[in-house]
Order: sequence, then C-alpha cells, then structure tokens
Amino acid sequence: MSQEQTPSEASLYSQIDVTQPSYRPPHAGPKGHETETTYLLREMLAGQDRQNELLEELVNQLGAAQKQRANELGQWKQANARLAQDCREATEGLSKVQTEFLNNLTQEITENVESLMDGEFMLNEFVDRFGPRMAHLNGILQVLSQLSATPNPTSTPNSP
Repeated sequence: MSQEQTPSEASLYSQIDVTQPSYRPPHAGPKGHETETTYLLREMLAGQDRQNELLEELVNQLGAAQKQRANELGQWKQANARLAQDCREATEGLSKVQTEFLNNLTQEITENVESLMDGEFMLNEFVDRFGPRMAHLNGILQVLSQLSATPNPTSTPNSP
C-alpha cells in the first residue's frame, strides 16, 4: 500500500496491514510476540466495534424509513376511512377470486402433468396462460391489503 489513508478512512475498511509495524511495543523482550498479538487483537476489536456502529446506524436508518412509511399510511387511512373500508371489502372479494383461480391452476396441473413435463410447448402455454394473471392478481391483492389493513396502534400515535 503506497497510498496513505487518513485514520477515518482506515477505520472504514477492515484491512490489516501485515507489513512491519511502525508501532513498537515498549517491552520487546521475550513477551514481544505476545504484546504484538495483543496489539493486533485490539486493532481487530476496534474494527469490529466500528462495523457494529455502522450496522446500528444502518438499522436505525431503515427502521426510521419504515416507521415513516407506516405513519404516512396510517394518516392516509384516517383521511380516507371509507376508501380504506372499500379496499378491505375488495380484498375479501378478490381473495375468493384468487382461491378459485388457484383451484383451477392446480387442477390444470394435476390433469396435464405428463404433457407439461414432456412438452416444452405445453409448459410455455401453461405459463403464458396462468403466470401473468397470477402475478397481477397478487400485486393488486398486496396493494389492496396494505391500504385496507387496520393501523397498528403501537406504530401510529394518532390512532383513534
């Protein structure tokens, strides 16, 4: 490493310099090896501490963003209570449609498992027929269920 790093840059990376150290322990006698090992272990511990601090910051940032989204969703539900109720009813109805769709899908698989395994054309036809519908149906259900879920009283301070 010909480039020198500032102390803050060095703490961001968990690299250990294995070249001759510029730091010499004060007692470099028979226990010099132990002292150097202790020094290296302390450096490793400091690096791990820094990693832990960074991970804590990351968790706090992600948690804050999630909490903000939950608060905004709770506020939306309070401002649009009737629409949230309509979303709940639509979710229940669409769940029944999804159940029937899954019944048809599994029945189709059961009846045609041999042709699906043997013929690439039949498998492609099956995926084309059921795949996009399932993906879109799941996406719509996910949105409706998020908009219709009752707000969690512990995560939204303004709950009724």
